Amino acid sequence: MEILAEISSAAWMSLLALAIVVIISCVNEDLNVGFLSIAFGVIVGGVWVDMNGVKVMNTFPLGLFMILVGVTFLFAMATTNGTMDKVSSYAIRACGGKTALLPLIVYILVSILTTIGPGNIAATALMAPIAMAIATRVGMPAFLMTLLVVGAANGAAFSPFAPTGIISNGLIAKMAPQFPSIEASWTLNGLAWKIHFNSTYCQGIVNIGGFLVMGGWAWVAKQHGQTINIDELAPKPEPLTLNQWYTLFAILLLIFFVIAPALPGLKDFVPESIMPLIANVGSIAFMMAGILMLLNAGDSKAAVKAMPWGVIMMVCGVTVLIEVMDRSGGLNAMVKMIGAISGPTSVNFWLGLWTGIISAYSSSSGVVMPMFLHLVPGLAKEVPNADVIAMISSINVGSHLVDTSPLSTLGALCIACAGEHEDKAKLFRKLLTWGLSMAIVGASACLLFFGILGW
Repeated sequence: MEILAEISSAAWMSLLALAIVVIISCVNEDLNVGFLSIAFGVIVGGVWVDMNGVKVMNTFPLGLFMILVGVTFLFAMATTNGTMDKVSSYAIRACGGKTALLPLIVYILVSILTTIGPGNIAATALMAPIAMAIATRVGMPAFLMTLLVVGAANGAAFSPFAPTGIISNGLIAKMAPQFPSIEASWTLNGLAWKIHFNSTYCQGIVNIGGFLVMGGWAWVAKQHGQTINIDELAPKPEPLTLNQWYTLFAILLLIFFVIAPALPGLKDFVPESIMPLIANVGSIAFMMAGILMLLNAGDSKAAVKAMPWGVIMMVCGVTVLIEVMDRSGGLNAMVKMIGAISGPTSVNFWLGLWTGIISAYSSSSGVVMPMFLHLVPGLAKEVPNADVIAMISSINVGSHLVDTSPLSTLGALCIACAGEHEDKAKLFRKLLTWGLSMAIVGASACLLFFGILGW
């Protein structure tokens, strides 16, 4: 009660504005809460925080916006010109017709596609139709295939090349100066990959474990020794065109240039003035996309239309409101409320739980993750000895494990692509139950892996 009494009216109003945004994002998917957040930020900032409209607009995360635009535009070109489709087809054929290997092939393929750049939503949209057609052909329940596809996509979503990872890393890099130990080692090849790895193994253990327990093990055992005509399952695609080879080469260059700064001895050959350029994933993505446009290797108009503008503006808009919250004291109030019930280990459980509950009905990357990541610097002070990377990983994992729910974009995509023989109402209920249960399971996994074991 003492904590509540200390909260100022400005802080209360910013908390109220955020609560309204979160509630609306839960009940109305057609309304982009990013724009609404900016409007609330202007109102709260102007009336209660002594920030005029210009000052509020100056909090817009331009750097994050440009990185997201560059990367998503490059991969939108790769998708619209058919490169990603052909890569997927060739990968599916790698099982050689052995049906028992299909779950592993699908999981690895979705993980790789997500990691190299398209992100969890794009990879799921690309793979869900293929994966569900495979499930129908080999007699695998759509529920089990959904666990594989969504689990793989969200597990790999925090790659430094993927939109969700870019959002997370952009916010972390901003807070890094407050933590000398993090700032000293913060690179896209250091802690960024550690955070990606944390998400991959934690979500992988939960989702693969769920797949095996919920019937996957029995299905794989039944398929032992069984084969299928690979040309019927995944017809051999036409060879990559020259433009598609250009696109694939551009993606490989993007990956190389981003990891290049960590390569031993590279600084001896590359001028120091060039290093910041090749370390910025957004800059490289714009250059690669520009080259593809000049080579006429993709349809830029189609790529622009395919970009996730709604998610980009949602993230940036919510960030504006949270910056106003920080100035008003609202962010500090949230930190104190969470800190009051948390210890150095249990804070991972509470962060995983609350992000999971809210993400079940709201946007994981667009609303929940940006909101909670901003709390980390304050929580590090409020809960002494709490591990910063563990808290970040708990927020990331907790906010995404629930996305198997049909209320999320990923779960909905899988239901939409399920075979006609599937009972869609029953599938909806099973995925909803599973997704909501992941709030508790995810919180417990965060407590175990990031808190107790400290992996």
